[in-house]
Amino acid sequence: MNSEPISIRKAQKKDIPAIHGLVRELAIYEKAEEEFIAGLEEYERDFEEGIFEAVVAEQEGLVVGMALYYMTYSTWKGRMLYLEDFVVLTSHRRRGIGELLFEAYLEEARRKECKLAKWQVLDWNQPALNFYKKFGAIIEKEWWNGKLFFEKNT
Repeated sequence: MNSEPISIRKAQKKDIPAIHGLVRELAIYEKAEEEFIAGLEEYERDFEEGIFEAVVAEQEGLVVGMALYYMTYSTWKGRMLYLEDFVVLTSHRRRGIGELLFEAYLEEARRKECKLAKWQVLDWNQPALNFYKKFGAIIEKEWWNGKLFFEKNT
């Protein structure tokens, strides 16, 4: 186990390749790698345009985890920060890094004066469900997701 301290910081453009790699690792974990089609160039462009933000966990110059989020709006509650993806390298799990990242995400939501923080979690991902419940999260089961794809990349 590495004893170097973990630093949590806002992501920078130089972190985008590592973030992209972590999302691929998450897609593999969720048994859906073939659905991960967003390229690195898209990530770089969208980060530069402010479409999303992220916080990263870094140890010895290596990004070992990240939380990627963006501002959205709840017509019932107001400002909402949506957590799109949240992942820690498999080799660095069970060290408290996830808690540090999630707390940084929640702090960012508070800083932006959000009324709500929201995310999705797969119903079979018991470790993630347990993690969120430790924070007092409400796990909704009555809302179903709807989506449309506008373009199919091959």
